[in-house]
Amino acid sequence: MNSSIRRISGCLGLVILSACSNVDAPAPAETDAAAVAAAQTTGAATAAARIEADVRYLADDALEGREAGTSGYQAAADYVAARMADIGLEPAGEDGWFQQVPLLASTAILDAASFSITDANGETVALTHLDDFRVFTTSGKTEMNITAPVVFVGYGVNAPSEDHNDYEGLDVEGKIVAYFGGAPDTFDTEKRAHYGSTSGKAAEASSRGAVGTIGLFTTATEQRFPWERVIANPLRKRMTWVHPDGTAEVSGNGLDGSATLHPAISEALFKGAQKSFAEVRAEADKEGGAPEGFDLPVTVSMTSAQTSEIVTSPNVAGLIPGSDPTLKDEYIVLTAHLDHIGINDKKIKEGKDGINNGAMDNAMGIATMLEAAAQLKADAPARSVLILAVTAEEKGLLGADYFAHFPTVPAEGLAANVNLDMPIVLHQFTDVVAFGAERSSIGPITEKATSKMGIKLSPDPWPEQGLFTRSDHYRFVEKGVPSVFLVVGMAGDGEGTSMDFIANHYHKPSDETALPLLYDAAARFAEVNYMIAIDLANAEERPHWNEGDFFGDLFSKK
Repeated sequence: MNSSIRRISGCLGLVILSACSNVDAPAPAETDAAAVAAAQTTGAATAAARIEADVRYLADDALEGREAGTSGYQAAADYVAARMADIGLEPAGEDGWFQQVPLLASTAILDAASFSITDANGETVALTHLDDFRVFTTSGKTEMNITAPVVFVGYGVNAPSEDHNDYEGLDVEGKIVAYFGGAPDTFDTEKRAHYGSTSGKAAEASSRGAVGTIGLFTTATEQRFPWERVIANPLRKRMTWVHPDGTAEVSGNGLDGSATLHPAISEALFKGAQKSFAEVRAEADKEGGAPEGFDLPVTVSMTSAQTSEIVTSPNVAGLIPGSDPTLKDEYIVLTAHLDHIGINDKKIKEGKDGINNGAMDNAMGIATMLEAAAQLKADAPARSVLILAVTAEEKGLLGADYFAHFPTVPAEGLAANVNLDMPIVLHQFTDVVAFGAERSSIGPITEKATSKMGIKLSPDPWPEQGLFTRSDHYRFVEKGVPSVFLVVGMAGDGEGTSMDFIANHYHKPSDETALPLLYDAAARFAEVNYMIAIDLANAEERPHWNEGDFFGDLFSKK
């Protein structure tokens, strides 16, 4: 136990008394706080009180939004390590409790941003940064300076499994490709999410010789990601992880950079083309729509630049060794991301609250995972259970991706992953959703486990959003590990409270402990996680993908 963790453990009583008395827990700086304490896992404290203490600490202003690579995040990591030690877990990182993740952090130089469109008649229109566009330099590079013709490539998707190729018949060598976000709705929702990923599209464009990309908005995409959200924090650091040889992990590293255009200005890109932006957007918007690509009679010049530095930010790993002499070499992994999106400098300069505390996203996920870990520790599971708090989820699932590439336990032993991300505990839930449950043997185990508590397992309420590919578990899926992503369900008041949170508090400073968080419901959610994990750990058969499942076939080791 390092000295900071000893200091944390010494403060346990302060925080738990505060949580139990329903008084705000002392801020980190007031409790010594080189690192501060958690709730006790033994004694009179209830599960709800322990969870409340955890959330209040992790979502305190003093941690400044827990952005990966910051001192606030490190304080959160020290705290979680102390909680794991208090529960009785064994350190399972590469450095005690920690697996240090090297990250390349880049900040845009706003004055270097430009974007202009020159039509076939030689007339040039210069756009206004942030009002009309955003530009991004590829990670690992210092600047982008591209002048090239543009090719519209529909959704920019090549999906052999769906007999769909938006690049068919198009030459994009040395050119910029423009495409809509997402993928055709003729794909099932999770295939659609997989093929519609930004990183996958960048890799496809790069493999065909493109030098840059331009993202366009369908009507549905614009509704989900309004322009105000696109430009909300232009100085927010972008990150990727770094390989041991010092190279940055980049999808589409042949590209110099990318841009995103405001829908209201996108028509200028199609001036003089065989179809207008309005026409191709209408095709994309209609059911079954998949607009075909064509050359655009314009040349685009776009520039950007960034500064970069290497920072480290740890995953935190604790182990419950399996009790079965054979099965202990297989690992059920529980994950939750510890980071959030940090400080919004733009809001701070405007004199507003700019600290994104992330109480629900994902202090609550961490707190419920720790509570489930305490119950698992007391129950001697047959397989080993790894409790993993990961960094940089908000930067692109980076901590999980790094762990998946360099696991701290034998890779061949990774048997299943249950991921907890943003359980919205604003109502007394009667159902849960396990995204991806229908794809593997985890599904029936999950349904059986929840039914023991009188809780229903509900189907995906937002299939159009492809959430199975959008949180940390997906990095395990990409390594062939059966996984699910568990959240509170929508039954009863769930839909209303969840939609209100997402519309008004998600990724905003108001995601804080002033929300009417129901800690007793959170304790129940932790018990659900425990029930699923213990049943997976004690199952006779190792979890496996269902026969013919798309993701199982795509990623499982043959």
